[in-house]
Amino acid sequence: MSSGGVTVKDVSSHAFVKAYAAYLKRTGKLEVPKWVDLVKTAPYKELAPYDQDWFYVRAASVARHIYLRRGVGVGALKKNYSGRQNRGSRPHHHAESSGSVARKVMQALEKIKVLEKDSENGGRRISPDGQKDLDRIAAQILRTDE
Repeated sequence: MSSGGVTVKDVSSHAFVKAYAAYLKRTGKLEVPKWVDLVKTAPYKELAPYDQDWFYVRAASVARHIYLRRGVGVGALKKNYSGRQNRGSRPHHHAESSGSVARKVMQALEKIKVLEKDSENGGRRISPDGQKDLDRIAAQILRTDE
């Protein structure tokens, strides 16, 4: 397959998120907030993430999610990264993730021109430069798999 027609949809989501997170960390453009080592990713979690690079992984995952579905806002991302709240002996309940983390990830991706605000539908969408970057990474993954 030639690399001209490769998109993010053509590669495994896990492989893409891992590769794009490594790319974001390697380039050093993504602005990581100071509080990433202290914060939990959701109110229903007991501990902060063990992975030091969780912000890069979340940014890569958000970029992929918005690539596949434009017009995504903070509320949609809160729902996407939601989970089950452990309430002891009572049944689990659905709980959403942190809106602050989702907002800061989108703002950081906007600063490096991967995302832009969608004036038609609200939320964010992938910018043309961001789409080129994501497709280029997907093509690299497909080339290494062959």
